[in-house]
Amino acid sequence: MVENVIIIGSGPAGLSAALYTAREDFKPLVITGVEAGGQLLLTTVVENFPAFPDGVYGSELIDLMRKQAEKFGARFIGENVDSVDFSSRPFKVKTSSQEYEANSVIIATGASAKWLGIPSEKNFIGKGVSSCATCDAPFFKKKDVAIVGGGDTAMEDSIFLTKFVNSVTIIHRRDSFRASKIMQERVKSNPKIKIIWNSTVEEIKGSGKVESIMIKDVNTGKETEMKVDGLFVAIGYKPNTDFLRGVLELDQAGYIVTQDEVKTKIEGVYVAGDVADHVYRQAITAAASGTKAALEVRAYLQNIAYSGSK
Repeated sequence: MVENVIIIGSGPAGLSAALYTAREDFKPLVITGVEAGGQLLLTTVVENFPAFPDGVYGSELIDLMRKQAEKFGARFIGENVDSVDFSSRPFKVKTSSQEYEANSVIIATGASAKWLGIPSEKNFIGKGVSSCATCDAPFFKKKDVAIVGGGDTAMEDSIFLTKFVNSVTIIHRRDSFRASKIMQERVKSNPKIKIIWNSTVEEIKGSGKVESIMIKDVNTGKETEMKVDGLFVAIGYKPNTDFLRGVLELDQAGYIVTQDEVKTKIEGVYVAGDVADHVYRQAITAAASGTKAALEVRAYLQNIAYSGSK
């Protein structure tokens, strides 16, 4: 059986694409990944998604979007995609258990935040540890937070956080930032921001939520405890594109190179969400690109049908 469309990924981008293609009666097959739902499952309350004035839990939002897509005929498989073959048609998508064929494919595998990798970190994700300042800053009003990183993202996040928090402490493992000079100047001139150089976060402590962190001086090895209400990790993102290397064009960071936002150089293969977007990285922008990709699929499949009927 050749599917009309296979959607790889099940965050806001993939689920929006699933909804739109399902309503066109294309009966999309969504390969969700073993850990379905994307980065929204790492958040608690989402307050900036339209139509939820009181906020909505990330897991609930994903569940609602999936149910809506299923209502119109989308089908879901909880597997990871190991490889794809776009060199001939129909396209081939391979999981560990089966190979699927499709006339079109939407890739919406997202990007994963790079974490510190310390044992206590996972215990506090969503309980004071965050990788998204623009998502979670309002939850830390008039509190003291720390942020790890030294690039433009860390600088931008630090400045953004100062609109809400009492203080921001940037912890950086080197003695200088790699961020642009203008961003460094803005950070260093902000009275709410202080910097701890040559240091790493070794442990996160708290009872149910973040209460303090252990900071290690990389030169002396000395460790000190710092009381904070939250810890933001801003050391970058890794797009989930390893299975696409050698198949689609990727940039130096691994993001899919697109044309007109959602198109690839291969007709019939489209992209949606954070797997190609390293700028906005919001649930609503991912959902919007999923919609655009679905509309491109509609036009493409209709064109195939028209050409085949002639």
